[in-house]
Amino acid sequence: MFGAIELGLIYGVMALGVYLTFRVLNFPDLTVDGSFTMGAAVAAAMITSGQNPVLATLAGGAAGLVAGLVTGLLHTKGRIDGLLAGILTMIALWSVNLRIMGGANVPLLREETVMTPLRDAGLLGRTWIGVLVLLAAVLVLKLAVDWFLSTDLGLAIQATGDNRQMIGSLGANTDGTTILTLSLSNGLVGLCGALVAQYQGFADISMGIGLILVGLASVILGQAVLGQRVIFLASLAVVVGAVIYRIIIFAALQVGLNPNDMKAITAALVVVALLLPRWGVLKRLPSWRDLRGGRRPAPASAEKEAV
Repeated sequence: MFGAIELGLIYGVMALGVYLTFRVLNFPDLTVDGSFTMGAAVAAAMITSGQNPVLATLAGGAAGLVAGLVTGLLHTKGRIDGLLAGILTMIALWSVNLRIMGGANVPLLREETVMTPLRDAGLLGRTWIGVLVLLAAVLVLKLAVDWFLSTDLGLAIQATGDNRQMIGSLGANTDGTTILTLSLSNGLVGLCGALVAQYQGFADISMGIGLILVGLASVILGQAVLGQRVIFLASLAVVVGAVIYRIIIFAALQVGLNPNDMKAITAALVVVALLLPRWGVLKRLPSWRDLRGGRRPAPASAEKEAV
């Protein structure tokens, strides 16, 4: 269970990146599948060549940033549809990542990584201390994202996602905000890939396949539970959603489900999380605000009488 929570927190970094494009910018970015692997590949290649693990981790994030930049340029300057631009970059990154790693897999079990101090101390996967350390690191990134979105530039990005034509008519550079958001998003995804590779002890060419679905599941699940009315709550929700997703996958494996079915389970989770609000199921349940304030939702009959 500790391992599932720790991995969920690390994937929360990726979920924050997906949140920036999927929710804030309203952009369907499929670059994630390639930029995640690219971050892992760059970090693994640098660590095995003797570079500092922290520097390698940051380089993985920078590699993801470059991948997002390419997608942004293809979409804004090349006038290529956003979905297609992400697919093109993702496909190209498959070959790039193979070149970086020099093969399909790079083992890191005997290398010094950023996870080595925690692992040597027996804190990873065993105690709450490891969970708290990772939680603190992820919360720092989450607060940084919150702060950025509250700046003038961040507000312009939010406005671009809400109404590109209107904000463009007011003189905002929508191409610039789109490129910046895609770069930052995939930078977070690449950073997550570098951390996951070091946590699991290997980088693999296929580790990013279907990752956009995992990101969407984290965003949708978390915001279905906590909501998204304010930025602080929305960004916290995606991190919580990533942890919930990993716990669900852990539980599915514990009951004996085939690991090959995990992608189908992920797709089913996304479908359920999308359909429940539309069916009004979540509206019939007491919200966390009601529970916190000790209030109970009025019964349906009382609502009808009030009307």
